[in-house]
Formats: sequence, structure tokens, C-alpha cells
Amino acid sequence: MANLRDLRNRIASVQNTQKITKAQELVSAAKMRRAQRATEASRPYAAGIAQMLSRLASRELDVTHPFLEQREVKARGLILVTADRGLAGGLNINAIRAANRLIQREPTPVKMVTIGRKGRDYFRRFSGVTSRSGSIDLVGDRSMVGDRPPIADIRPAVTVAVQEFLEGRVDEVWLIFTRYVNAVSHVPTTVRLIPPELPPASEVGKGKPVPQSLYEFDPSAEAVLGALLPRYVESQVYHAVLENQASEQGARMTAMRAASDNANELIGDLTLVRNKLRQATITNELMEIVGGAEALAHAS
Repeated sequence: MANLRDLRNRIASVQNTQKITKAQELVSAAKMRRAQRATEASRPYAAGIAQMLSRLASRELDVTHPFLEQREVKARGLILVTADRGLAGGLNINAIRAANRLIQREPTPVKMVTIGRKGRDYFRRFSGVTSRSGSIDLVGDRSMVGDRPPIADIRPAVTVAVQEFLEGRVDEVWLIFTRYVNAVSHVPTTVRLIPPELPPASEVGKGKPVPQSLYEFDPSAEAVLGALLPRYVESQVYHAVLENQASEQGARMTAMRAASDNANELIGDLTLVRNKLRQATITNELMEIVGGAEALAHAS
């Protein structure tokens, strides 16, 4: 049975841990608000470029851009966005599970590019290993990008994935990240980047068809489409990184809050045990004093 000193030391240790989790909760809350603002600021651009591509695609243009080429899928590229650090609940493992589901859905070789240390460390163990789901090769990584990454820090990872497609080593490129909904809701999301999955023109503008006569393109619609496609891929990946960072901070804030609450409950339980043990110790000491006094009285 634990003595009073052990209980006091354990209570002090849990209290120190609670101070750390509360501080981390406050830090994550501040970072989440900043990341949320960055995510909301990037959404109009990411959505706007997708809408413009949808409008161009609806014109049935005679354009032969490599990103629009439909191939028989013999190998796939995958850009996986995770966090660099843990203590974020199930954020990273849910994204990794989504990647595993995609890999196992169609047994083909996978060329993977990771953004974030957690995804890299997990799949590096399987790089070069062939299984029933096919082989997984980790061909690129961009980790430790910080809380405010410029698009230039993300571009090298995108370039590696695009080169794999252009040089014919993969036949399509997918993107997996965690979409931020609110502080407690984060959804693992899988989208196909190349060839792009664009919404129909009838869905552009909240379901209202866009009259094509309202748009004129210079130098030509074909040239604009060719210039937009690489920017579309970059913007989608960069937006995914921002969404993932907002989700990371929200998940960490929630996890640290739960840890602080659990620490508070544990402190209460340990304090109750300590008080009971101290009361029992005092009672035993009083009984020993009374017993000794009675023994002395009988002896005299």
C-alpha cells in the first residue's frame, strides 16, 4: 500500500503535468485561430480556380494538356499530408488509415510523397516492400514546414509528384489530408489531383449554371486552361496543408483539454486516498497512545 510520501509525490507530479497540458491547450487555441484564418483566406482562391477550370472544361475545348490525360491505372501517386508532431488525438492515424484504404482498394504500386513527419515515419517502414496491395515507394518528403509555411516550402513536394506523373511512372495522383470543419470536427479527405476531379459546370455557383457568354478569354480559353492546371494542383496541395494545420491545432487543443480534465479527476481521487490514509494513520497513532496510557495505568 502506498504511503503518504508516495501519494504526495504522485499528486505533485500529476499537478505538474496538468500545468503543461493547460499551457499546451492555450497555445494550441491561439495557433488554431491563426491557422483557421489562414485556411478561410485560402478557400476562396482554391474554390475559385476549381470553378474556373470547371467552366473551361464545360466548353469542350480541344486541348491536350498532360494533366487531362486519362490512362489505364498501373501505378498511382499519393501526396499524404500529416502533422509533424503528435499529441493531436486521432488526427494523424486517421489520415494514415485513409491512405491505407486507398492503397488497398486497388492493388497497384504506389509512389508516395509525404508532407509531415508522422506520415513519413509510418510509411518509411514499408518503402520498397511488396505486399498483396502492391509496393510502396517513398519518393519525396517535406517535413517540419512550421506553422506559417509559404507556398514555396510546399512546392518541392508537389514538383516531385507532378514529375512522377509527367514521366509516366504513375498514372494518377491522389491527395489525402484532414479537412477542418470546426474545433472538434476534422474529416480525413481524399481527392484526385491528376487528372483533376472537377465539379460539373451546373454545380458551379451553388448549383446555378453559369452562362458561358459572360466570359471571354485572352489569349484563348485553351491557353488559360493550360496555365491554370499546374496552378490548380499547387493551390489544392497548399490549401490541404493549411486545412491540416488548422485541424492539427484543433485536435491538439481538444486532446490537451481532455488530458487536463483527466488529470484533475486523478488529483481528486489521489487526494481522497491521501486523506483517508492520513486519517487512518492518525487514528492508529491515537489508538497506540491510548493503549500505551492504559497499559501504564494498569502497571501502576
